[in-house]
Amino acid sequence: MWKFISAGTTGGPLLRSLNGNKGRQTWEYDPAAGTPEQRAEAERLREEFTANKDKHHHSGDELLRLQSADRIRAKKHSPPSGPVPDAPDAERVEEHLKGAISFYECLQQEDGHFPGDYGGPMFLLPGLVITLYTCGALDQIFSPAHKKEALRYLHNHQNEDGGFGLHIEGGSTMFGTGLNYVMARLLGLAAEEPLCVKAREWMHARGGATYITSWGKFWLAVLGVYSWDGMNPLTPEMWLLPHNKWTGIGMLHPGRFWCHCRMVYLPMSYVYGKRGTCQETPLTAAIRQELYPMPYGRVDWNAARNQCAKEDLYYPHPLVQDILWWALYKAENVLQGSWLRRAALAECMKHIHYEDENTRYVDIGPVNKVINMLACWLEEPGGKAFQKHLPRVHDYLWVAEDGLKMQGYNGSQLWDTSFAVQAIAEAGLLQVSGHCLRKAHEYVEQSQVIEEAAAPLSAYYRHISKGAWPFSSRDHGWPISDCSSEGLKAALTLALLPEELAALTLALLPEELVGPAISPERLYDCVNVILSYQNRDGGMATYENTRSFHWLEILNPAETFGDIIVDYSYVECTSACITALCSFRKQHPGHRAAEIAASLKRAEAFIRSIQRKDGSWYGSWGVCFTYACWFGATGLAALGHTYANDEALRRCAAFLADKQRADGGWGESYLSCQDKVYSHLEGDSHVVNTAWAMLALMAVGYHKVDPEPLRRGAVFLMRMQQPSGDWPQQHISGVFNRNCMITYANYRNIFPIWALGHFRRLVLLGEEEIKINS
Repeated sequence: MWKFISAGTTGGPLLRSLNGNKGRQTWEYDPAAGTPEQRAEAERLREEFTANKDKHHHSGDELLRLQSADRIRAKKHSPPSGPVPDAPDAERVEEHLKGAISFYECLQQEDGHFPGDYGGPMFLLPGLVITLYTCGALDQIFSPAHKKEALRYLHNHQNEDGGFGLHIEGGSTMFGTGLNYVMARLLGLAAEEPLCVKAREWMHARGGATYITSWGKFWLAVLGVYSWDGMNPLTPEMWLLPHNKWTGIGMLHPGRFWCHCRMVYLPMSYVYGKRGTCQETPLTAAIRQELYPMPYGRVDWNAARNQCAKEDLYYPHPLVQDILWWALYKAENVLQGSWLRRAALAECMKHIHYEDENTRYVDIGPVNKVINMLACWLEEPGGKAFQKHLPRVHDYLWVAEDGLKMQGYNGSQLWDTSFAVQAIAEAGLLQVSGHCLRKAHEYVEQSQVIEEAAAPLSAYYRHISKGAWPFSSRDHGWPISDCSSEGLKAALTLALLPEELAALTLALLPEELVGPAISPERLYDCVNVILSYQNRDGGMATYENTRSFHWLEILNPAETFGDIIVDYSYVECTSACITALCSFRKQHPGHRAAEIAASLKRAEAFIRSIQRKDGSWYGSWGVCFTYACWFGATGLAALGHTYANDEALRRCAAFLADKQRADGGWGESYLSCQDKVYSHLEGDSHVVNTAWAMLALMAVGYHKVDPEPLRRGAVFLMRMQQPSGDWPQQHISGVFNRNCMITYANYRNIFPIWALGHFRRLVLLGEEEIKINS
């Protein structure tokens, strides 16, 4: 049976941590774990998922819930049984909230975080398997149980046409199909197995693996089943360009790219420059012949460079990029083996080692994690740097009833916990949630970045970090604007809880309070980071300031992702910073007051400038317009604007009200993200979209104009709640780079709690101000 391990220390002396591995999430297989009944239940859950896989692509994270089954059975509160009335009163909503909070607390770990599935993309795990196979470490990391669950995942997420998507809900692509076919073969599936036969037929019908995207070409070349001559160059000499803007060419330096882009292309460039290739085996020789509808020796590799299946082509190459690649392709004959190439490779490895060491070998994300590990092996096979990478592989693996997957980060621990704090505190039911909030406070406190990455930051193109909060764990450590803001808001919310408890005259023991507040000095450090993120346009980007211009997207070589070169300003990041700064200055009005006021004024102008004519905002990190409207509305509302006095908020409210469905909820499809046009879900509405819409409408004061849409939304949420207090996992909620969807398993618990809590206090009880989250 698979066991979830929180704050696990598997990895021995090579595993480094800044805070005792708090937030670390790993899964271990123990055939003797659990009772026979639990093992049987796990198998039943797997079979049930497979039986419904073509209708429900998402797992319900049921193996995690199964591990918490004893706590769930022993919880004190459950939602009321029986039909939900059309006009529920505050007492009825309170009972649903108690059941929801009691259930969600059962998933909380001892270190205070809430774990959950953060999978969804289908191109991550194949890269890991290819790297481990190339480095001779596949069997060291992947036990037979790992391989079995990874293959289960493939069987569960193969589309009916035989292909695999970019993500679990997407239509078949050459990128997804080619890489997952290769992974299936490396994990032991025979070429004659139905999964492989169907996938191979899908590829061959579209010209074979030469039509895979550039990232797919890279991985196939690493395995030795595709020629490096069939790739557009990933020239490592780019890292030797001058970085200064005044040189002109400095604008092309990768240090100016969005960090997720540059940290992927950094090790890619190293591997490309070394032509790092797996030693041929009988299996790779067989795969090489299986991927193409023609003999491997007859492939025109020069033509293959720019071939891409129509299913994958979200971002076509502009002509200027093709000309650039042609010139660099010709230059490879000179650069290979030259002193310049050697210098470029050394520069790349310097930055790779910096990234590894300053993230405790977690790295910024799964793609650069795996390629950094490969680069370390190519530099020194079996060396210490490579060995330090191996334990951290487990931080990215997640197991659910649909199988084993690789997550889009090492988890979303801080992000989810910060939202959970605000949602649960908003409900005001501190008799139920006091212990849960105390534990969450410990995680928030332990996850703040309290020291900078190694100096000099400028030499490694790093933004300041001290005081920020990361997306996942302190060991990961990369600072992000919205994560810092939500972490700060959680800390400020928690600081008010003892006062709130006293006001309620609750007979609670001292240990049931949340503990000492985070010191003002550490909060000041966070504010310093948040203020530093503001761009010239007034908005905030993700990890760093915008360092270049939109025209640089002409260099985007990743045909399947959009807007990856530049770190743009976003409504979500900007709004999170606005609400955090507003909350901060209420508790600390004298700290940098003029700077904060000026920053808020510019940020407000940015949010207004990017609102669409229909009143919506486009969401870049969640699905999609509903998500962005929640941020846009709350950002403006925090600055004192309301439906009554602000035309922009009236248009936003009208947009959302128009999208409410007959069942009382809201439901938006991921197609909105890729098409940039609002698209309704088929079937039932979505509890997460519904919660976002309700929170946005209440933020602007729409309940004072027409409370009926909010009542209907609340009824929908209560009717969708399960007897355990949980909510069902529905369609995918997250997105990145316009076109790739990602799972946030905790959203289905956090946001219905938040929306119902706010609805109860603001609408049913008539509290004009929510003190605890003011």
